[in-house]
Amino acid sequence: MQVAERLRPVTYRSVGTMALPVIVSNVSTPLIGIVDTGVVGQIPDPAYIGAIAVGALIFSFVFWAFGFLRMATTGLTAQTWGAGDIDEVCANLGRALLVALAAGVALIAVQWPIREIAFTAIEGSPRVELLARRYFDIRIWSAPATLANYALLGWFIGLGRTGTGLALQLVLNVTNICLDALFVLGFGWDVRGVAGGTVLAEYLAAAVGLYIAVRHIRGMGGHWSPARWLDAARLRRTVAVSRDIMIRSLALIFAFAWFTAQGAKQGDVVLAANAVLMHFVSAAAFLLDGFAFAAEALVGRAMGAARRAGVREAVRLTTVWAAGTALVLAVIVALLGALFVDVLTVDPAARAAARVYLPWAVAAPLLGVWAYQLDGIFIGATRAADMRRAGLASLAIFLAAWWALTPFGNHGLWAAMCVHWTARAATLLYYYPALIRSVPGDGDFGSGDHGNGDFGSGNAGKGGHNGADN
Repeated sequence: MQVAERLRPVTYRSVGTMALPVIVSNVSTPLIGIVDTGVVGQIPDPAYIGAIAVGALIFSFVFWAFGFLRMATTGLTAQTWGAGDIDEVCANLGRALLVALAAGVALIAVQWPIREIAFTAIEGSPRVELLARRYFDIRIWSAPATLANYALLGWFIGLGRTGTGLALQLVLNVTNICLDALFVLGFGWDVRGVAGGTVLAEYLAAAVGLYIAVRHIRGMGGHWSPARWLDAARLRRTVAVSRDIMIRSLALIFAFAWFTAQGAKQGDVVLAANAVLMHFVSAAAFLLDGFAFAAEALVGRAMGAARRAGVREAVRLTTVWAAGTALVLAVIVALLGALFVDVLTVDPAARAAARVYLPWAVAAPLLGVWAYQLDGIFIGATRAADMRRAGLASLAIFLAAWWALTPFGNHGLWAAMCVHWTARAATLLYYYPALIRSVPGDGDFGSGDHGNGDFGSGNAGKGGHNGADN
């Protein structure tokens, strides 16, 4: 059955089948932010919405610095799965969970400097900062569970088990939504209730995910081997991929942090309006990620099986799906965006400002889809060094665009963000031909079953190593 799965050809239907569970689970992910905004938005004070936006931004920056736990685990797992090395598939999860636990505990230990640096960098009003600090002091305790959930989700996606990833994400997101609503609307805990609900939901999801993973490993006939987790050659490759993806993620999150900080300087109303519109951007990104995640798994599987034609086919089919979906999303935001704004906030000034800048949210999926899709392709191929270079270059382009467009106020800020999406796609496209050339050959899926199956040997290992180092 495992070999049959890896031999199965890629079709539009198989891409849709793989992407659909991710899309369904991701629908609930932006709902967390929407519910958070909606419940505190019932308080007639835009500072609460601003505080949630600032607090969530800080944790996006902190946690997604460790986004490599999801992305690197997906790419490495997909390639070892394509090569037929089941024990290394299991070892990928073990290494990722060890890193997640160590990093989560470290974040809790250094929470004071993180908090002070963050609030020095983001200049909100005193009221927004006070509320955001309350949120931070509770939410930071979710760190070990949050990072473990990244590792678990990446592992399941790498195996193509997006249905299992759906179950895990739904446990996290539905629990989070319910607890946030209970704690804020029921108990009146304002931003503290939002943070507390998130912490409890993260730990519950991590426990459920680990239980499912252990059962799945037994079903595959794999073995937990701590000695294999610590193998020097495999650790070096994992560290190389993780390091480059971490730098790329920091560059990406810095751009969004800069966007929020510059919006905050324009006042609480603009900050709240941008926060509302960013929910539209995030919702579109999460939906389009379904096809990017499918690209990660399918491209990685083809890389592991040394099949260049399979890489190209995975790229083509997932991108067609993604482009069509982006067009539909842009139309939905254009037609219903004003209605969604009214649902998310009752503050008249924030509503009016959000309507002014709504066209930028319409453009977001049309421009962002190419960046999201290329991210998925490069993650599956573990071309992490290329992602690092592209991420740093696109950040520099974004900052230059922001500087040039500053006289246009918040419109200029949104225009700079659109430049950033375009730059992310253009810089990755520059490296795409090298990605294709790095695939060793056009053997069939399952070619990794021949020989000793060791991930460090054969064409699959060479192709993946080149992707990490070049």
